[in-house]
Amino acid sequence: MARMADQPRFLLLADVAEILNTSVAQVYALVRRKELKAMKIGGRGQWRVQASDLEDYIQRMYAEADRFIDDHPFTGRDAEVDAEVDAEA
Repeated sequence: MARMADQPRFLLLADVAEILNTSVAQVYALVRRKELKAMKIGGRGQWRVQASDLEDYIQRMYAEADRFIDDHPFTGRDAEVDAEVDAEA
């Protein structure tokens, strides 16, 4: 992934959470499970994610979703379950 000059190379976990529309705690869990590559810097151990590693993670998740969809064909029951999940959200 080519980096734009105005975009930082490294992102805070809060930045990643905003991009993925999730919580910082969820991003931290992804890092701790080694699903999302990150590094710890400084004396206080602040986490940083390289923008290209975030993009790699996103592409892997798209591929994983595609495999799931291929392995689990859509049925009428799926629509009912999806409607229930949407109602709970």
